[in-house]
Amino acid sequence: MTVVPAPEAVPRGRLEVSHRTGFWFAAVAFTILMAFGTAPTPLWPLYAAHDGFSTTMLTVAFAMMVIGASVAFACFGHLSDLFGRRVVTASSLVVAIVASVTLALWPELPGLLLGRFLNGISTGLMASTATVYLHDLHDHARPHHASSPLPAVVSTMATLGGLALGPLVAGCVAQWSTDPLLITQAGFGLALLLCLGLVLVTPETLERRTGAKSRFSLVHRGHLGFSAASGAAFFSFAILGLLSAMGAKMLQDELHLGSHFMAGFAPFLMFGASALGLLLLWSFSVGQTLVTGMVVAPIGLALVVVSLVHPLLWLYLLALVLAGAGCGALFKGGVGRTHSVAVPHARAGVLAMFFVIAYLGMGLPPILFSITLASAGLAAAMAVFAVVLSIGAVIAATIGARWRAVEQG
Repeated sequence: MTVVPAPEAVPRGRLEVSHRTGFWFAAVAFTILMAFGTAPTPLWPLYAAHDGFSTTMLTVAFAMMVIGASVAFACFGHLSDLFGRRVVTASSLVVAIVASVTLALWPELPGLLLGRFLNGISTGLMASTATVYLHDLHDHARPHHASSPLPAVVSTMATLGGLALGPLVAGCVAQWSTDPLLITQAGFGLALLLCLGLVLVTPETLERRTGAKSRFSLVHRGHLGFSAASGAAFFSFAILGLLSAMGAKMLQDELHLGSHFMAGFAPFLMFGASALGLLLLWSFSVGQTLVTGMVVAPIGLALVVVSLVHPLLWLYLLALVLAGAGCGALFKGGVGRTHSVAVPHARAGVLAMFFVIAYLGMGLPPILFSITLASAGLAAAMAVFAVVLSIGAVIAATIGARWRAVEQG
C-alpha cells in the first residue's frame, strides 16, 4: 500500500498556510524542540546543588532523555506514516510542553527524571516525523525540485542548530538571572506553545490511511546502506554526547573554569559548528559528506585530548568546533543515505530506527566514560574513547560512502 499525497489545495474550512510557509514553520518547531532537549547542559550543577544529589544521578538524568527518545523512536516513530505528519508533530510539541511544566514546577530529582523522560518522548516523536515532514512539504511546494538537498540540509541544521541553541540560552540565563531553573524551563514552554500554533496551521502532506503498513522497509539491497548510515549517526552522536555531557567537567577540572556561561557557550560552539558547517557541504554528495566527516571529526577528537594534556582554552574550543563540524557532516550523510534506502511509504519508520541508533550513541558513551573515570584520569579516558570513536566513524563512513558502488556491483 502506498501513501497518496494530500491534494495541493482543498478547502478545509480552517486557517492554513502554504506548503512553502509551512516548511519553515515546521523547521522552527523542530529547532526549538531540539534546543529544549539540550538546555539543561549548563544547568546540571545547579540541579545537583538544588536537590543535593550526586554526579552519578546527573548521568542518570541525562540518560533519561535518551531512554525516552529511544522508546518513542522504536514504538511511535512510524505513526506519521499511518496518521499523517502534522498530528504527530503537534503531539510531540504537546508532550514537550508538559515536560517543560514538569521541569519548571518540580526541579527536584523525581521531577527532573520525569521531565527528562517526557522530553525524550517528545524528541522521539518529533525527529523522525519532522525530517520526513520537511521533505514532504518541500516536494509539495516545489514538485519539480524533488531532488533538491534543501530539506535534508534544513532538517539537519534544525537538529544540530537546535542542539546548539539550548545550552547557549540556558547558559546566559544561568549566568545572569536569579532563578535559572524556573526561567529556562518556563521560557522554553512558552516558545513550544508558540510552535504548536505554527504547526497547527501547517498543511498536512499525507492522506490518513488505515490498515497494516510496514514500519521498516528498505529498497533492494539497502540493508548495508542503512547499517552504514545509522553507524555514522551513532558515532556522530556518541562524540557530540560525550563532549556535551563531560564538557562542564573538562572545563572545571582541567581548564579550571567554573563559568555557567562558558559551560553553555562551549557546547554551543560545537553544535553550532555542526550546523553551520553544513552550509559548506550544501552541494556535496552523500559520499563526499561522509568522507569529510570521517576526516574532520577524528582531528577534532585528537585536539580535545591534546587540550586536556596541555590545558589551553582556545585549543579546547577549536577542538570542539572541528569535532562538531565533522559530526555534522557524518550525521547529514547518514540522514541522506537513510532517505535514499527507505521505501517511500515507510520513511518515517526507517528514520525512527535510524534515530534510535543515533540516540543510543548519545546515551551510552557518557555512561561508559563515567565508569572508566573510576580507574583512569580524564585525559587518559578521553584518549581511549577518541581512538575507539574515530575508528568506528571511519568504518561506518567508508561503507556508507561506497554503498552505491557496492549495490551496483
